[in-house]
This record gives sequence, structure tokens and C-alpha cells, in this order.
Amino acid sequence: MNFHVLTLFPEMILQGMNTSITGRAIAKGLLSIEAVNIRDFAFNKHQKVDDYPYGGGAGMLMQAEPVYLAYESIAERIGKKPRVVFLTPQGKVFHQSMAREMAQEEDLVFLCGHYEGIDERVLEEIVTDYVSIGDYVLTGGELPAMVMMDSISRMVPGVLNNQESGETESFAGNLLEYPQYSRPEEWHGKKVPDVLLSGHHANIEKWRREQSILRTAKWRPDLLKSADLTNKEWNEVRQWKKQGKEEADQKDKEEI
Repeated sequence: MNFHVLTLFPEMILQGMNTSITGRAIAKGLLSIEAVNIRDFAFNKHQKVDDYPYGGGAGMLMQAEPVYLAYESIAERIGKKPRVVFLTPQGKVFHQSMAREMAQEEDLVFLCGHYEGIDERVLEEIVTDYVSIGDYVLTGGELPAMVMMDSISRMVPGVLNNQESGETESFAGNLLEYPQYSRPEEWHGKKVPDVLLSGHHANIEKWRREQSILRTAKWRPDLLKSADLTNKEWNEVRQWKKQGKEEADQKDKEEI
């Protein structure tokens, strides 16, 4: 898979992505990451790519032409119009299913904005996806682009040493990942759950499923709406919630 990033700070992208799992995948040829400097397509000796917005207002705006020419340099090289993701708080919030779907692309372009944004006309011309990583504002699109590339990379075959780990971790099936433990068996007085030491794989899988559901109900109940639970599991969720409420009420009484 080939990532192309349109940015004012190419070194930020390259330094951030050439490490850890993505770095190893790049070395193996499973991924490629290109950071295209939008300033290289400016029409002035100072490589200025911003100007004042029409109608007034605070801040500066990235101009359309340098962004478009940077995009065109990629499209001409790969011989097609690629999918272009614009990182913006106004976009659809990124999620695991989106990562899995985007991992099917051969080429994926990320457009990183700065200042007060980018001239709307070039966005209308080249952008196919408007994506946000959360309801907050960052200085630019580079960090969101790296977040997305990291997540998408994990869905590319061969990037993870054990492909199963990409499918069974958090958000698989809209459930959070179950708790995990390693050696020693006891640490700071806390013991590894007996079921994990039993060697009984069916019981272990059952425990992990229960813990994933319980953890999701406790920390991200919004995800349960789209989770594939049995009637028995839904009854257990309701029982856990009822028990949690009773414990909270009891704690409040003790504090009064």
C-alpha cells in the first residue's frame, strides 16, 4: 500500500512513520510513505503558500493552486486520480471499520491543512473523504494523518507478525479488548485470573468474551448498540449495569 501525504512539514511525517511496526513494514516493502512538500509548488522565491481570506477574518488561508499542483504531481506519477482524505474537524469521525475499508486501496492521499484552512475550491476539486479523528482542533493535519496511517497499516496483510492480532484487538466486533496478563503470576498482591492458567481454551475464550463485553459496557456503552450480542449476553449486560448502579448507590450512602 502506498501512502502519499500533502504537507507543509514532510519531515514530521517521515520521522513519525519510519519507526516501529510501520517502519518495519516500509523496510519490507509492504508499505511506502511519500511526503510531498506543498511549498515546492509555490510561485514565489519564499515558497509562500498562504494569503488573506476574502471577506476578512482572522488568520491566513492556504491557497488552492500549490495544493492542486502537489496533488497533480502524485496523480500523474501513479497514472490515476487517487482517493484523497482531507483531515478536518468537520469530517466524519474515523473508526476501525473505516481503517479496514481504506486498507483495500492501493494508493491513498492525505491532505494536511494549516493556518485557518484551505481554499474551498481546491477541496471541491480533489477531496473524496473528509475525516476527523475527534472533536477538537489541532495545529495541522499531520498528526491525524499519522494516526490514520498507523491504524490503516495494521489492516494491510503482512504488516503485523500475527494477522490475528489485527482482528481480535480493541473495536473488533465493536467491543473493547479484554484484559491481558503476563509473568509473573502475582504482582503487587494481584494474581492472574485462574482461568488463564487453566489451559482450557474454551473457558479462556468464554472469559475473554465476557470481559470484552463487560469492559465495553463500563467504558464505551455507545459501542454496544452496534455489537453482535446474544440475548443471554444482553441480559448479562443489563445485570452488570444494575449491579453497578446498586454498588454506586451504596457507596454514596456510605459517604453521606
